[in-house]
Amino acid sequence: MQINPSLAKEARKVLDVNKQERHIRGGMATKEKYAHQHSAYV
Repeated sequence: MQINPSLAKEARKVLDVNKQERHIRGGMATKEKYAHQHSAYV
């Protein structure tokens, strides 16, 4: 099996962006989780 270099380069770009944004999405999900828990107790 051979690797298509141009396709691999494009895939790497997408994966790098996802890796950079992953911590932001995780933080937003945690914030949302605790916001819903807090509103349930009020």
